[in-house]
Amino acid sequence: MRYLILSDIHANLTALEVALAAIEGRWDRAVCLGDIVGYGPDPNEVIDKVRKLVVACIRGNHDKASCGLDSAEDFNPAAKRAALWTREQLRPENLTYLQNLPQGPMEVDGISLMHGAWQDEDEYVFSPAQALDGLLGAPTAVSFFGHTHFQGGFSFVDNTLEVISLRPAAGNSLAALQIHPKTRYLLNPGSIGQPRDGDPRAAFAVADLEHGVVEFWRVPYDIEAVQLRMTEAGLPEPLVMRLSYGR
Repeated sequence: MRYLILSDIHANLTALEVALAAIEGRWDRAVCLGDIVGYGPDPNEVIDKVRKLVVACIRGNHDKASCGLDSAEDFNPAAKRAALWTREQLRPENLTYLQNLPQGPMEVDGISLMHGAWQDEDEYVFSPAQALDGLLGAPTAVSFFGHTHFQGGFSFVDNTLEVISLRPAAGNSLAALQIHPKTRYLLNPGSIGQPRDGDPRAAFAVADLEHGVVEFWRVPYDIEAVQLRMTEAGLPEPLVMRLSYGR
């Protein structure tokens, strides 16, 4: 079974559609690690697609803020403004969908899903120390997390914790990680809609644990088209500009 792992789509329909076209026929089931909305210009369109696409989805912090479960008071001004704008755009059924998204962690067919950290869905996992709880606490050997918008992750075996810095080089669509027995993994597929690791291409992953491989994918998309829709919607300029730089 090949799982398409999506995260941090952030209401970017163009990036999502390009990613799905690039991976067509190469996955069996899809899951989402949260932050379907926030930042981007297409909240209803992305929710509509995700609802039909995935077999499981957990909530992210922007999902909570955009549907009123969180006040967004802890957000920076641009993120808060985008969350409140998103809340005003949501159709009633999509507002309800976000409100009913389950909190992670969640286990699906031997894979653990979380948005942030294992013990706190809103915590960012950047360092090995932050990753340790997820590596040791998850009931599965392979787990996926989002929230940071950084593709890569961590591994743990024989009391050794290592950082996995793996993403496709420029001009390549994928980089493959071999999954080893007795090793535990906490992996981030990266962000579809707003990468922050210096690569503006949409990021996602495909996990084929039966054959012991996780593919990290990057695909270019029409960033200017998304930026135009963001500008027309009156979304903050810093959010518009950062798409060009993957920051």
